Amino acid sequence: MNNPTFSIIVPVFNASGTLAATIASVLGQTDQDWEMILVDDGSTDQSLRVMMDFTCLDDRIRMLSQANKGPSAARNLGAAMARGQFIAFLDADDVWTADKLASHRHFHEVNPGSDASFAQIEFVETDANAKAAARTTSTVPAGVLSLQQVIAENPVCTTSNLVMSAQAFHQLGGFCEQMAHAEDQEFIARFVDQGYVITGIDTLLVRYCMMESGLSADLESMLGGWRCLADKYSDRIDVDAAEAVYCRYLARRALRTGAQPSVALSYVRDGLRLDSAAFLADRRRSLMTVCASLASIFMPRPMRRRLFA
Repeated sequence: MNNPTFSIIVPVFNASGTLAATIASVLGQTDQDWEMILVDDGSTDQSLRVMMDFTCLDDRIRMLSQANKGPSAARNLGAAMARGQFIAFLDADDVWTADKLASHRHFHEVNPGSDASFAQIEFVETDANAKAAARTTSTVPAGVLSLQQVIAENPVCTTSNLVMSAQAFHQLGGFCEQMAHAEDQEFIARFVDQGYVITGIDTLLVRYCMMESGLSADLESMLGGWRCLADKYSDRIDVDAAEAVYCRYLARRALRTGAQPSVALSYVRDGLRLDSAAFLADRRRSLMTVCASLASIFMPRPMRRRLFA
């Protein structure tokens, strides 16, 4: 059997409610030159049953299992077994548009100097099965990503958006399995810092599910993990400017997922205090964030989640 162009790595932990839609979005790709490696990370629900059902349907789908070690360990295990030229990551509650792989194939054929690529993301509520309209979409900056961009706001957003050379992945050593937060951002920062090239495709190719659970505590943990990451590169980036932009991102995330107004406002305040110029550099996004944070004080939670994008 010839090696496929793409190896798709799907870490799975208690995702029985969304996994079928995730796998279906791969089966529906216009580019069918792929293998899929499902890595169970110690699930206790019916995820294993869903995985086994699909492995019986298509011999390009393989299944691995490990004790619960986290998504980074699951991704690394799957990547170690990959046979493709490119590795594409996909979380078990996200879905791809039908032209995801075809778009990345074309991009890398035209841009052989790029070691990795990403695209635009559509953020939706609750789960990837829903046909709900997008709450908001990500922005794809022009050109090669810089270390400052990756650490400040990480335009890649999620590993479900990332396609990279398998050779580059293995040379870099995979994801850091000891990190509980910002592990995907750490990997991309290390990728860029080591001289690998990552460039965006300004096309919507990923549908990302926004979850609410543990919101406020999770945001603070995210900030703590981000600070540990930023400290590693403090001699090469403007940390205050980067944190100001990251605070803007956290404020928007708080608004999108319905946190208390004080949470979003605190991140707006901190971002402006750290570096107002960096916070306001993207004028449209920053003004929307400030205005929405202030307006959220007067809105009930369901309205805040419905209106902000």
